[in-house]
Amino acid sequence: MACIETMERERIVENARRIGDDVLRPGLKELATRHRIIGDVRGRGVFFALELVSDRTTKEPLAPYGGSSAAMNEILAACREERLLIFNNFNRLHVVPPCTVTDEEARDGLARLDRALAVADKYYVGS
Repeated sequence: MACIETMERERIVENARRIGDDVLRPGLKELATRHRIIGDVRGRGVFFALELVSDRTTKEPLAPYGGSSAAMNEILAACREERLLIFNNFNRLHVVPPCTVTDEEARDGLARLDRALAVADKYYVGS
């Protein structure tokens, strides 16, 4: 009960919703305009997924189902170099900061992710 009371008192769920609506969703959508390998952005609150594709028209995944690829390995290595702890599942990156993240921290994470994704733009083969 103490945990739930603290979350209510500190408005942690409200913060997660606001960060998602005001910072993460717009920031990730902006990244999708610069990185064609982002085929889809979806999420809620502070839990988002980026679907990475080699072609937006065909939605060809950047990594096969059940596997990985050189592109995904390169992106994950770039994320580590940027000091981002990114979770991935095949061709998806999960952007999941803590519910207590600040606007500034979220924007910093988006800038780091932008730099990390740049290494894989060369893997986009679509038109």
